[in-house]
Amino acid sequence: MIAEREQTQRVKRREMRGHTAVVTGAATGLGCEIALSFARRGVNVAFNYIELPDRDISAQALLTETTLRACGVEVYSEHCDVRDSEAVTTFVANAHAQLGGLHYLVNNAGIAHDGALWRMTDLAWDEVLQTNLTGAFNCIRAIAPFLRNQRYGKVVSISSHQAYQPGFGIANYTASKAALVGLTKSAAVDLGAYNVNVNAVAPGFVKTELLSTLPSEIVADAEHGSVLGRIAEPEDVANVVVFLCSDDARHITGQVILVDGGLTLH
Repeated sequence: MIAEREQTQRVKRREMRGHTAVVTGAATGLGCEIALSFARRGVNVAFNYIELPDRDISAQALLTETTLRACGVEVYSEHCDVRDSEAVTTFVANAHAQLGGLHYLVNNAGIAHDGALWRMTDLAWDEVLQTNLTGAFNCIRAIAPFLRNQRYGKVVSISSHQAYQPGFGIANYTASKAALVGLTKSAAVDLGAYNVNVNAVAPGFVKTELLSTLPSEIVADAEHGSVLGRIAEPEDVANVVVFLCSDDARHITGQVILVDGGLTLH
C-alpha cells in the first residue's frame, strides 16, 4: 500500500520543462535573473516591461529576450503597465495564446519613490501602491482563470525584508510590500482548492542596478547587518523563486520566504 501511494505521488509530480512562466518587470535586474533561471530549466517565459526615465528599457527588453531564446525556450514580451488591469488581462491572454499555456506567475514588477513621510506626495504614495500591490493583484486576477481551469499553478510575489524591518523614508514601499504579504496569504486561501500554490519571497538587499543608486553607507550597513556578512546575488533570490514554482515545493502555500542573509534576525 505504501509503495502504491509513493508511486502515485511520483506520477503526479510535474516536470518544469516545457511549462510557461510569466515574470513581470523582467527586462532588467532581479526579474531578468528570475526569467533566466526559468529558461535554464527549459521553461518558456513571458515578461512585460515599461519605459522608465533616462533608461532605454525597450532595448534592454530585446537583449533579455535574445538571451532567453539562446536557452532554447520560447519567449513572449510586451510593453504592459501592471497598474492597467485591462492591459494586464490582454498581456496574460496573449502570453497564453503565444506560448500554449501558463503555469507560473512571478510578481516582480515594483518601484520605489522614497521620502520622509511628512514630505511624501500623493503621487509618490499612489504610484508605489498601485505598482507594487495593485499591479500584483491585477496579475493574479488575470491568470487565475487559466490556473483554476487546469487545476494547477504557482504564484510567487516579490515582497521585501523591509515589510518586516522598515527603514527611514519608505512608508509607501513598506506598506506596499507588507500588504503584498497579506494578498499572498489571501490568494493562497482562495486558490488552494484548485491546486494552486501562492507564496512570496522577501529579499534583503540584492546586487542589482538599484543597489548602485543607494548611498554607500546604506550598502555597508546592509553587509554588516547580514549575519552572513554579504549582500545577495540575484541568483540567490531567483533560485528560491524557481524552487517555490517546482513540485518540490508542492505542499508550501501562503508562506513568505525571507532571503535576506539574516538581516531581520537583529
